Amino acid sequence: MKQGNKTEKIQFYQMFFRMYVVLVLQNVISLSVNLADNIMLGAYSETALSGVAAVNQIQFIFQQLLTAIGEGTVILSSQYWGKGQTEPMKKIASAAMRLSLFFSIILFILVSIFPEEVMGLFTSDAEIIHQGTEYLAMIRFTYVFFAVSMTLLAAMRSVETVNIAFYLSVVTLLINCCINYLLIYGKFGAPRLGVTGAAIGTLTARVVECGAVIYYVWKKDTKLKIRLRDYLKTDRTLFGDYMKVTLPMLVVQGLWGVNTALQTAILGHMTAIAIAANSVASTLFMVVKSTASGAASTASVIIGKAIGMGDMDRVKAYSRRLQKMFLVIGILSGIFLFFIRIPVLGLYDLSQETREMADTFLLILSVVCVTMSYQMPVNNGIIRGGGSAVFVVKMDLISIWLIVIPLSFFMAFVVKAAPAAVVCCLNADQVFKCIPAFIKVNFGHWARKLTRG
Repeated sequence: MKQGNKTEKIQFYQMFFRMYVVLVLQNVISLSVNLADNIMLGAYSETALSGVAAVNQIQFIFQQLLTAIGEGTVILSSQYWGKGQTEPMKKIASAAMRLSLFFSIILFILVSIFPEEVMGLFTSDAEIIHQGTEYLAMIRFTYVFFAVSMTLLAAMRSVETVNIAFYLSVVTLLINCCINYLLIYGKFGAPRLGVTGAAIGTLTARVVECGAVIYYVWKKDTKLKIRLRDYLKTDRTLFGDYMKVTLPMLVVQGLWGVNTALQTAILGHMTAIAIAANSVASTLFMVVKSTASGAASTASVIIGKAIGMGDMDRVKAYSRRLQKMFLVIGILSGIFLFFIRIPVLGLYDLSQETREMADTFLLILSVVCVTMSYQMPVNNGIIRGGGSAVFVVKMDLISIWLIVIPLSFFMAFVVKAAPAAVVCCLNADQVFKCIPAFIKVNFGHWARKLTRG
């Protein structure tokens, strides 16, 4: 019996790390596209850096919505995958693609009609708004390509195919960095385009990424075998099931995106240097946060598949095992961010005051990283992946809109607190959400069967 348990544990760890390592690397490399933009633009102009940072908040909200759409696909499809049924998964993928394209088109229209008004939400500095709108004029064309790529990759993740996302991220990063170097600074006879050059680099990379993932799904995938005709079909019953799972997550991820954007808006209206310092700190934090995001995505697939197999004892055992792993991941991530902050800040050409503020922000985020790496995978991986997305919605509604945002506004504009104190308030939920997450996952009912039949 002990030998059987030992073998089962080894299989579990192999299954977890096979997906986890690839997903973390994919997230890190994907986010490194923004980090590369920041470093290169930081060397070009601090104002350009601030303008692009503001635009990236729009991208971040959009990406959170696409993440919710993708996670809805993974949660529902992974249970069908556990049952060995792929036909319902194709119809779920079709529903996800329609929703992704809807959001991408709406966002494109909004930023095309109201570019300066959108930028004005994040800063009142005229030059930053000018740089941001110049970047936005080109970057808006990436939205549809990015939506298609994210949705297809989520469908692949549902059947435990994750390597393609990693390879695409590497290619995207290389293309983006090369074009950035040429067009931001005007190297090798290329025009010196600044923020527009950075946008062209990102657009080119997203087009190549989209084309490559479409080719892979069409020609190489042997598990799901989804085709164009599958996207032209609609199953109202499965669409309803999909929306029940996804709508709560759209609320949660949308709120998280708005919360992060509000952080930029609040700091951007406090001091001129705060928006640049926050851009540097938050971009590096997002890269390190990939360890938690990867853990959540991996846990969601593992838990969903186990529920689909109908083995509740295995689900509970996996949950206990995963929580211990999340704690270790959090401690290691916090230590890594603490030590990596100095060499990364050295890559930027920033004023002394901006550098010191960014360093202070990163010290705070090093602590936040530890607790976030527990609560995020527990909530978004185990609990949400187990079919209890509504619990996560309620918790985020209370924590973000009743505590974090009101407290942060009060500290910033009434108390006139230092930007560092405001950053503490803006990230406070990453600490106190650990308590309800622990209680729910260990003592509550969260594992629910979502499939039909």
